[in-house]
Amino acid sequence: QKIQFNKIFWHPMKIKYRLLKIIITVVTLIFLLNFSLKKFNNRTITDRDIVVNFEQTIHPVYFISQKEIVNIVKKQNPRGKIKDINIPKLEREVRAFPAVDSANVYLNLSGRLNVDIKQKVPVFRLKNSKGEVVYVDEKGSSFPMNTNFSYECILVMGDVQPSEYKTLVEFVNTINKDEFYKKYFIGIEKKNNSYYLFTIDGNFKVELGELSNVDFKLKGFKTFMDKILIREKMDKYSKISLKYNGQIVATRNKNAKMVDEEKEMIDKKEESKN
Repeated sequence: QKIQFNKIFWHPMKIKYRLLKIIITVVTLIFLLNFSLKKFNNRTITDRDIVVNFEQTIHPVYFISQKEIVNIVKKQNPRGKIKDINIPKLEREVRAFPAVDSANVYLNLSGRLNVDIKQKVPVFRLKNSKGEVVYVDEKGSSFPMNTNFSYECILVMGDVQPSEYKTLVEFVNTINKDEFYKKYFIGIEKKNNSYYLFTIDGNFKVELGELSNVDFKLKGFKTFMDKILIREKMDKYSKISLKYNGQIVATRNKNAKMVDEEKEMIDKKEESKN
């Protein structure tokens, strides 16, 4: 009977004691956590605590500086307290930079504010019919020129519509992948709904027409260069047209023709004297 009494009486007491210990532990943890959180939130962020990470790209770009990002953080949070940082708003402001492709802002447990940024990499510069110059990136997104940094890329001129940007990006990438094309073609122009390529020789334009079958057209031009132009003077032609399917039409330079005729007349006079 004594053993049964102990089981009935002491067992519930032990449960209550254990519950009390758990409650005290939880309350203590909540108090400590709240204290630590208040201490963390009241910390002051210094310039050293703002870590700007620029994602590495194949072609390095420097349109945005760390100083600019630090200034944005300070402007949004003049008191410099962690608790006053509005991370979603700060992220939106960083993404608002024209040259920013993507951005991620977060705080770590040590109180460091991390700003991860991926910058846009231009594929070409575009000078439109209004004289405005912008960059266009891989996604076909345009953004203004930057005073901090100038990126070297091919210049495109003319009345190019935004709907054509992606097609033009693909075409420029085709040029950049081939060492000959990349060195030989130095500019692109859209005129009367037809695309033209400027060459390093500067004596003639290469007419493409529409940006379709560009691989076939460029291979045809390279063959024409290897078999025909390599044996002739570069100033003999004013335009090489690739716009017609399977055909290459060369327009003779009138000035070059006049020079050849004058040279021929001089040679004949010299022969008659002799």
